[in-house]
Amino acid sequence: MIYGGFHGVHEVGTAAKPGYVDGAIIPVLTARKDDYSALLKRQAAIFTELGATRFIDAWGDNVPDGKQTDFKKAVNAKPDETVVFSFIEWPSKTVRGAAWPKIFQDPRMQEDNAPGDDTRRIFGGFLPLLDA
Repeated sequence: MIYGGFHGVHEVGTAAKPGYVDGAIIPVLTARKDDYSALLKRQAAIFTELGATRFIDAWGDNVPDGKQTDFKKAVNAKPDETVVFSFIEWPSKTVRGAAWPKIFQDPRMQEDNAPGDDTRRIFGGFLPLLDA
């Protein structure tokens, strides 16, 4: 099991029963937390325009070292980086599937000097099992 504590950096939308959830972790330069937060605000607008009901990013606050693996090892985080945990809630997998191609094509998603390293981002789509 990989576990950790994260401090909320950015949240848009309201909690509802999601039909589908995207989850991700990414290493972000610790010194560029404010830049990353500004990037999230721009990106959240795009995701919500395309149907996401909730967009949350949380800054690593209590991310312990694991014996075999952990959040930091999973993304090969360097000492000057913090792991960010993100999730996006969608009303359905269909809405999510229609949105992603548009998200990748949106010029507002382009960032020349990104504070996080997308080459080390881990992400995936998930069907909710429990929402309590």
